Amino acid sequence: MNNEEREIDLLALFMALLHRWWIIFLAGALCGAAGLCIAKFAIDPTYESTTSVYVVSKQGEGNLTYSDLQLGTQLTKDYVVLTKSRSVMERVIAELGLDMTVDQLKACLSVSTASDTRIMYIKATHTDPLTAQLIADRTRDYASKHIINVMKVEEVNVAEHANYPEKKAGPSITKWTLMGGVLGAFAAAAVIAVLFLMNDKIKTSEDVETYLQLSTLGSIPYCDVLEKQMKADFKSKGKSKSKGKSTNKGKRGRR
Repeated sequence: MNNEEREIDLLALFMALLHRWWIIFLAGALCGAAGLCIAKFAIDPTYESTTSVYVVSKQGEGNLTYSDLQLGTQLTKDYVVLTKSRSVMERVIAELGLDMTVDQLKACLSVSTASDTRIMYIKATHTDPLTAQLIADRTRDYASKHIINVMKVEEVNVAEHANYPEKKAGPSITKWTLMGGVLGAFAAAAVIAVLFLMNDKIKTSEDVETYLQLSTLGSIPYCDVLEKQMKADFKSKGKSKSKGKSTNKGKRGRR
């Protein structure tokens, strides 16, 4: 069985897309407007509150040494894991009376550390700004106690209390609008390209030689103006005949 391969004319494909640019533009505009409406009316806004702590592992008594600071930097990843542990999450849910599971609360929290520092940031995201602030503060408090008990560190100091978010963090209307516009334009272009590639009609003499393996002896040019003139003449002749028949009938009736 021979597999027929068809060459894709990229220039013709580009011209087909360019010829139907208004369809691509219209699809992008409609999908962009849909994304804007979804972001503005269908999705609940979220707020973010961030708090930070400073953790130092102290070895022995006396002042802090360079080895203490270096050890604290190496253990920051352990602090992140302990902060989002099940015991800490369950205490936060119980105190605040949150209607969510441990996994849902973990999804609302983002714990990170600045590079080459002992500072850990706890960011809470929620649809209610006050709830986001309370989650961040309570998570910091219970995580500090849990880190001290497990890691045997001297102290976890509060570097910055959780803020009350006044501006919403998401969803981004600009992002949703651009994403909808790009997806709509891409989908329209993809449909036009597929229809162009599936169209196997013979339109030029090159298509005859490519698909039928025949050579063309000549071609008859198509004139759009001539066709319109012939249609107009045909309509005018039909009207004149109908008028002639009506006048003859009138004369017979008078006799």
